[in-house]
Amino acid sequence: MAETIETPVWREDEQSKVESWRLHVLIEAGFPLPLAERLAASEADLHACVRLVREGCSPVTATEILL
Repeated sequence: MAETIETPVWREDEQSKVESWRLHVLIEAGFPLPLAERLAASEADLHACVRLVREGCSPVTATEILL
């Protein structure tokens, strides 16, 4: 009989949880939903997104910089 080896896999439900959390943080920081969704699903630095807006950058400009 062949031996089955389980390997940890990045599961979609875990990725969804991370994106949901990122979305929440971005909305709380003042990003409108469409921009927050784009950023949450991207590899953009979440802390940089929030920092830019808190330092006076518009969410649109912050999104353009980070994407």
